[in-house]
Amino acid sequence: MAKNIKNHNAEESVEQAITHTEHFVERYKNQIIYGVIAILLVIGIGLAYQNFYRKPRIKEALSQTFVAEQYFRVDSFAKALNGDGNAFGFKKVIDEYGSMAGEAVYFYAGTCELQLGNFENALKYFKKYSSKDDIMQARAICCIGDCYAGLKDNAKAVDYYMQAAKYADNPLSATYYLKAGIMYEELGKKDKAIEAYQTIKDRYPQTIEGYEIDKYISRIQIQK
Repeated sequence: MAKNIKNHNAEESVEQAITHTEHFVERYKNQIIYGVIAILLVIGIGLAYQNFYRKPRIKEALSQTFVAEQYFRVDSFAKALNGDGNAFGFKKVIDEYGSMAGEAVYFYAGTCELQLGNFENALKYFKKYSSKDDIMQARAICCIGDCYAGLKDNAKAVDYYMQAAKYADNPLSATYYLKAGIMYEELGKKDKAIEAYQTIKDRYPQTIEGYEIDKYISRIQIQK
């Protein structure tokens, strides 16, 4: 008997819930319809934006970088950056498309500015660059150090060289440690310089820097 009462109560609860739902839908059906329409419109606008604006713009941006990349590969940095009068350079690509052509455009533009001695402009581009590739990100960090070195801000330069060296543990780190060591010497921090050089000797002995690192260490030891 108790079981039947429980089943009956459960059935009543379900019926009440259905009734409440029906009343709710009936009362707010216009709002629900408008809400569904609004959601569909948002989805439709999003798809239209992606298919009819963003994707074509990305394709256009990538095609515009092609000539600039060719100039970059042959070290024609001014044309790579500013264009040749017919094709865009990286600066114009960034102005027109931002990062639609990929984050690499910031690295390209920064490198061009750095090679042309425009250190402040180079900094702006490198600081906008972001990559999931640890090797490329470390290179960009090192380039920021090069910019500060060009601006004679040796303290910031060495900080970025050390950041680059520690960002990704691979043979390229030897280059960054060497730059840091030389900069430490410029700052008169000989112990820090030896520490950077010794890291190369201990961890990257098979690199070009590793083969020559003893002369850097000996030079400081003689001075002491």
